[in-house]
Amino acid sequence: MSDPIKLDDLKVDTTNLYREEVYSDLRVASIRRLVPVKVDGSVDSERPLLFTAETQILTPQGLVPVHAPVDAATLAEAIEKFPTAIQAGVDRMIEEAREMRRQAANRIITPQEAGAGKLILG
Repeated sequence: MSDPIKLDDLKVDTTNLYREEVYSDLRVASIRRLVPVKVDGSVDSERPLLFTAETQILTPQGLVPVHAPVDAATLAEAIEKFPTAIQAGVDRMIEEAREMRRQAANRIITPQEAGAGKLILG
């Protein structure tokens, strides 16, 4: 069993604070703009703005959230790059699913894991 989490050990990284702003078209697109701030809440102009694109895609299993970083300096640029960023996010998710499938297919199952030697009465 792992050690319990000690809440006293949690520390806020005051050198990596961001203010989050969300922009949405109320249909498919959400863009988050993360503005770097100092501990007093003022803008930290030494660090760059960060943007992420978010949407949901419909799959046979239902809606799946997709998010991806957007390499942009302005909101207008993030809007323009939104489709490309989401496509990259979907491609990454598909590749991760394929890799998980490959790993599962190559996994060796021991008799103990397969339940060998256990008597199951119905």
